[in-house]
Amino acid sequence: MARPRLPELLLLLLAAPAARPAPPTCYSRMLALSREITGLFQGLEAAEPREPCVSYLPRLYLDIHNYCVLARLRDFVGTPHCWHVGAVDALRDRARQLYTIMTTFCRRDLVFLSDDCSALDSPPPTTGPPDSQS
Repeated sequence: MARPRLPELLLLLLAAPAARPAPPTCYSRMLALSREITGLFQGLEAAEPREPCVSYLPRLYLDIHNYCVLARLRDFVGTPHCWHVGAVDALRDRARQLYTIMTTFCRRDLVFLSDDCSALDSPPPTTGPPDSQS
C-alpha cells in the first residue's frame, strides 16, 4: 500500500467535517443573556424619541456575579411601567428568561462574588473589547 503524499493528506483534512463546538454551558448562557439584556436596555435608554415610561424602569446593567441581580431582574419583570411597549415587553421576556435560568436550571452553577446593589445602577466601565470582560 502506497503512503499518502502531502497534497492527498491535505485534501483529506479539508474534506473532514469541521468539529462541532461544545454546546453552551449554563454559565455561558447566563453571561451571554445578561450582556444581551444590558445592551438592549442601553439601546432603549438611548433611543430617540424615548418612551417617557423608560425613565421609571429599574436600571438593567446586569452582572451575574452580583447577588443583587436576582432582585433587580424580579423588580424589572414586575414593574407596572411601560406595559404594551413592544421593546420593553421583549426586554421583560429576556429578563424573565434569565431569571428562570439563574434560579432554576443553573442555580448550582452560580457563584456570587459581590452583593453591591449600587453597582447595578450604572453601566459597566468599558476598558477594552466587550468580549474580553468577564
